[in-house]
Amino acid sequence: MAIKKYRSVLVLFIILFLFKLNPAFAGAQKEEELTHAVRNALAKAISDGGYANIENLYNNAEEKQTFEKWKYKVSLRLYKRIPNDLLRDDLINNIYYEAKRASLEPELVLGLIQVESGFKKYAVSIANARGLMQVMPFWTRTIGNGDVSALFNAQVNLRYGCTILNHYIVRESGNLYLALGRYNGSRGQPQYPNAVRAAWDTWKKTVY
Repeated sequence: MAIKKYRSVLVLFIILFLFKLNPAFAGAQKEEELTHAVRNALAKAISDGGYANIENLYNNAEEKQTFEKWKYKVSLRLYKRIPNDLLRDDLINNIYYEAKRASLEPELVLGLIQVESGFKKYAVSIANARGLMQVMPFWTRTIGNGDVSALFNAQVNLRYGCTILNHYIVRESGNLYLALGRYNGSRGQPQYPNAVRAAWDTWKKTVY
C-alpha cells in the first residue's frame, strides 16, 4: 500500500516537474478537411517569399526608427529568456517579419509564443506540437514538404504558426477568441484565449 502511494506521488511530481519546464497550454490543433483552394493558398503562403532581413523589415527612415525602438523594448524583456544577443536579435526580427507578413500584430504573436512555449525553440507538448508556436506535425504534410524536424527551425516554425493563425482568424470571420481556441484545439473554452490576450496586452504595454 505504501509503495503504491509512493509511486502515485512520484508520478504526480514528474508531471508537475514537466509542466514547470514547459508551462504551455497543452492543446492540439485539430486536423480538419481543407478545400483544394484553401490548401493551395496555405501551401503558397508557407513557401512564397524569403525570411526576415534588414531590407524587408521597414520601408523608410521613419519606419526604421519606429522598428528600432520597438525592438529595443522587446529585447530588454526577452533578455532573461534568451541571453544570447545574436539569437535574441534574430528571433525578434523574424517574429516581427512573419507577424506582419501574415497581417498579425507582432505583440499578439509574442503573447502566443509566451503562452505556447515560453520562447523555447525545442519545446514539445504532450500532444506533440513543436517549437516556438507549437505547430502540430500534420501541417508539414498538409501544406508543407513533410519535414517535421523543420518545425524546430525558428524561421520555419514562425512561418507555419503565423500562417495557420491567420487562416483560423479568416475561418472564424475575424473572431480572435474563436480563432485562438481553434489554434489551441480548445475552441469555445476561455482559458487559452484569455491567457494569450493577457500576454498580448502585457507586450503592448511593454512596447508602447
